[in-house]
Amino acid sequence: MNIEILYEDDDILVANKPAGLLVIPDRFNSDLPSLNKVLEKQLGQQIWVVHRLDRDTSGVICFAKNEQAHKYLSGLFEAHEVGKFYAGLVVGRVVPEEGTIEAAIAEHPVIKGKMTVAKKGKPSVTDYKVVAQWPLYSLVQFRIYTGRTHQIRVHMQSIGHPLVCDELYGDGKPFLLSAIKRKYKLSEKEETERPLLNRMALHAYRLVLHKQDGTLVDVEATIPKDISACIKQLDKWSPLPGGHQ
Repeated sequence: MNIEILYEDDDILVANKPAGLLVIPDRFNSDLPSLNKVLEKQLGQQIWVVHRLDRDTSGVICFAKNEQAHKYLSGLFEAHEVGKFYAGLVVGRVVPEEGTIEAAIAEHPVIKGKMTVAKKGKPSVTDYKVVAQWPLYSLVQFRIYTGRTHQIRVHMQSIGHPLVCDELYGDGKPFLLSAIKRKYKLSEKEETERPLLNRMALHAYRLVLHKQDGTLVDVEATIPKDISACIKQLDKWSPLPGGHQ
């Protein structure tokens, strides 16, 4: 496994995380590969974890390359002084097409590992903007100002538009071409339809921060092929009258 490096200097490493890879080993999946260990092997040196992305989320993630940088970067993230931008496919047409969700988030009272909107939770702020729409789906850009667990997933579920393929906050169903293409037929070589997307449709596409010496680090990762394939097929088989916005 070779991880794409988006930016690197003596203090910081910014990588493009593939979907399906844990950032660090957890106690339930300690034998599975993790991004930090794969990168350490690839680089031949130790790196320090600064923040995390969910296992199924792809995109830009930052690591520190020394202890001083780790302390500084951790402080930036804790103080919410990092620009964090995401793109995701959500279920339904989002109205209004632009807004801010300010809803506190707490651990779910019953389901372990799940979060929920709750008055006594931690303050959480997400900006969203629809960039494309189809009859049954929307492509949305997000900026999060707080870094709560599952923040975008919880906030979008709270307004009735969970992320596509989200097992925890949506129906978890894979994205199938047959759902949007009329008269869809399997090819003779296929026994069952292969999903266009079978992981949560969320991608961290941009990260912006200032280093300790004032240097601006502004890094982007293009939307991966699986999400792009869904967008392409939606444009082809499920357009809105007059095209999507």
